[in-house]
Amino acid sequence: MTSLPGLLADIRTLVECESPSSDLAAVARSAEVVARVGAAHLGREPERIVLDGVTHLRWRPLEGPGRVLLLGHHDTVWPLGSLAARPCTITNTSPDTGAGPVLRGPGCFDMLAGLAMAFHAAVGLEGVTILVTGDEELGSPTSRGLVEEEARRCDAVLVLEASADGGALKTERKGVSLYDVGVRGHAAHAGLEPERGINATVELAHQVLAVTRLADPAAGTTVTPTLAGAGTTTNTVPAAGAFSVDVRVRTIAEQERVDAAMRALRPVLPGAQLEITGGPNRPPLEASASAGLLARAHRVAESLGLEPLTTAAVGGASDGNFAAGVGTPTLDGLGAVGGGAHAEHEHVLVDRLVDRTRLLRGLLVDLLTDPPTTDRPDLRASATATRP
Repeated sequence: MTSLPGLLADIRTLVECESPSSDLAAVARSAEVVARVGAAHLGREPERIVLDGVTHLRWRPLEGPGRVLLLGHHDTVWPLGSLAARPCTITNTSPDTGAGPVLRGPGCFDMLAGLAMAFHAAVGLEGVTILVTGDEELGSPTSRGLVEEEARRCDAVLVLEASADGGALKTERKGVSLYDVGVRGHAAHAGLEPERGINATVELAHQVLAVTRLADPAAGTTVTPTLAGAGTTTNTVPAAGAFSVDVRVRTIAEQERVDAAMRALRPVLPGAQLEITGGPNRPPLEASASAGLLARAHRVAESLGLEPLTTAAVGGASDGNFAAGVGTPTLDGLGAVGGGAHAEHEHVLVDRLVDRTRLLRGLLVDLLTDPPTTDRPDLRASATATRP
């Protein structure tokens, strides 16, 4: 039986070791704390995997292959010193929800509470692999291969990212593509002979409009020009410029369509040149990847007498996208219930921690008793990361 005091103590221990993704020393310290908490429940130390200075942790079964992967991360978006301004606290009522006690602290909701839940739920179960990465908030530049490797080895992946609103499981996540569009023109004096120049700002404007037209709201596809710049001085025809593009898609087909269209962009101004870099970063987690696990979760919740589960499709991505991308059934959002990820009001609803951990435990037992069967297509070429 999961102990609420034990869960709260473990969450506090994790939160009180700050772990901003970009600080490798802090991430290494956090990994040691996570390893200590996990080993206390699992009875063994994890493998410490350091890639380009980033520390990841992996517990594999002592005997036989891992059949279910519990997936999470211990890095957070909060810089060192955040804990001094927002210490880990538990209050009796929540001003955000008006009901029940809440736990607060940097990274508690996204997603340190989920790690504590994973350790409590996996106690005594053989066949469970736990992977805790250290750079998810940066786009998983060093850990993507680890996630994909472990997902391929397992029959199912359960992601301990925080829930959506009200505790909803995340059954769909959009895929992400990231591009940079570079423009080359030709400089000239803006007052004396602008006609001798090729204006990179004008070409950039044409391309921004062309990129924007690639969006398809009906399909859930967003194509958003973001950071942009061109030129050097106010009296010079700009010779160069660039802008970044953020793409979010619900399906692989849409990711491929947009990628082909981005690479087919051509200059509008005579003599201008374009350079398109980047590409798909994370494949989408489509509803089909989570459907079977969701059905099991509904049955488990009912058998345990828990409240009926709700679901949500979300625009943000997680490492669950990578797991689904290699063809392994994946269910996300099984972590804490609360809100305020990456925000000052980040919090976890204390009263939901035990039942949520019971759901995770029940789902693990169900999957280990009756493993799912599925075809495992290779990760699509279009989902190959080109940058974090």
